Amino acid sequence: MIPRSFEYYSPRTLDEAVALLQKLGPEAKLLSGGQSLIPMMKLRLVSPEYIVDINRIPGLDYISESDGHLRIGALAREHQLESSEVVKTKFPLLADTAKVIADPLVRSQATVCGNLAHGDPANDHPATMLALGAKVIATGPQGQREIAIEDFFPGLFTTALEAEEILTEIKIPFPPPRSGGSYLKLERKVGDFATAGVAVQITLEDAETCTRAGIGLTNVGMTPIKAKQAEAFLTGKKLDEATIQQAAELAASESQPMDDIRGSADYKRDLVRVLTARALKHALDRAKGGA
Repeated sequence: MIPRSFEYYSPRTLDEAVALLQKLGPEAKLLSGGQSLIPMMKLRLVSPEYIVDINRIPGLDYISESDGHLRIGALAREHQLESSEVVKTKFPLLADTAKVIADPLVRSQATVCGNLAHGDPANDHPATMLALGAKVIATGPQGQREIAIEDFFPGLFTTALEAEEILTEIKIPFPPPRSGGSYLKLERKVGDFATAGVAVQITLEDAETCTRAGIGLTNVGMTPIKAKQAEAFLTGKKLDEATIQQAAELAASESQPMDDIRGSADYKRDLVRVLTARALKHALDRAKGGA
């Protein structure tokens, strides 16, 4: 199928893009990477009257460091995460995630911010950002505002962005020493959405004791899930086998999967348990200086 007809706009500044969203109203859709929007338009799952393409706005394709944060601009592509040295060395969780999103062709166009702004619980970065404690910057008619990532996904395919706002930046605090992360997911075939996925980020006080834990779950609920009970359980404990397995059980109990073509709810819940334990062990190894 082909999309229905629409009016196309290509602003050259962020202010112009925001003004267009104000003028055109809720029937307008933003286009950045287009790897979610365009397929949905072809299938006529969405039929916007207006497309506002922000790809010609300069200065939004950055991955930079400032004020103790990694900053990812609205037009930074997934492949940039894969090739970024600071991501590889300081944010292995992010590097893990970028490598398993779709395929190289998609990653060359898809944007990291767009992955979040789409609001799809099957996308990979929401869980990653929940584990990392990220914040997003929304730019609209009233200027900029900062939104904690755990407040960003109120419902299915819904975000905290207002209709006239653009997600212009992701801010991720640099992890302290003795930190490590891991993202693991199971998919039916390469490039598919996850049957289930788990993102883990931990910080150690000594060789074994956890002082902070972040755990995000992919595609096992109507929204991305922050496994708060498992995180709280891990904090202050030595990450031995028993603790890891109990935390994995808690994360599984916090998941809210449904039966579908990828498997039964019980299967997905057990998959969360297995992946959480594996991701915690991998993150622990990295926090202790492993590869």
